[in-house]
Amino acid sequence: MEFRLLGTVETADGGWSPTAAKQRVLLAACLLTPRRAVSTERLIEAIWGTAPPATASALVQSYVCALRRALPKPDLLQTRPPGYLMDVDPGQVDVHRFTDLTARGRRALVRQRHAEASAILRHALGLWRGAAFGGEGESFLRAEAARLEEMRLAALEDRVAAELWLGEGLSLVPELVGLVVGHPLRERLRGQLMVALHQSGRRAEALEVYRETRRVLAEELGLDPCQGLQRLHEAILNEDPELPTAFQPGDPRRQRRGA
Repeated sequence: MEFRLLGTVETADGGWSPTAAKQRVLLAACLLTPRRAVSTERLIEAIWGTAPPATASALVQSYVCALRRALPKPDLLQTRPPGYLMDVDPGQVDVHRFTDLTARGRRALVRQRHAEASAILRHALGLWRGAAFGGEGESFLRAEAARLEEMRLAALEDRVAAELWLGEGLSLVPELVGLVVGHPLRERLRGQLMVALHQSGRRAEALEVYRETRRVLAEELGLDPCQGLQRLHEAILNEDPELPTAFQPGDPRRQRRGA
């Protein structure tokens, strides 16, 4: 049996999902660390955050009982002090498969196996169906959802990097335009759009993206573009044949504009 957390909490075939939101949160919290007990206190945090009801412990017990009755295999959810665990292999949970695949994809990218990296990362990203845990949960579950979303964006950028190396800029432009609109402060995405436009023979538009990037960063953060973007700008101006290698993610240590 496989479980999906990268979207609504459900089984892999979409055939079963807890009907109650708090049960879905409890199940997700246990599946994040399969075969390891999650304390009742931590489950209370995941479900109610910092304002649990006085009956929270009893309610958790009732949710566990309801989940056991509803699970296709009730013995998967076990009582283990100081709380409960899900007796499943990490490979049965999409979050853990995603983490493994993104690491493999990044290794392939570093080793310049670009087609392999693209295929692996596309597989990893295909596991996502929406916001992690369906956007439900409190406390550490919200923090974990934010961490996973950052991992998703990084994997997306790595996939695009691999495909730019393969010269696929023309097909990537529409996707990158949308990504930049959705994430206007991610300099790597802006640099990748510049590369894709240049590969598509749209050099003037690539240079315009840089000018727009300078404006947005100055207005929003008081920063100049990172050195990687500046080098990419120069490479486009100079028609550098090694353009895909000219851009790297920004250096977070850079000074604010005018400093």
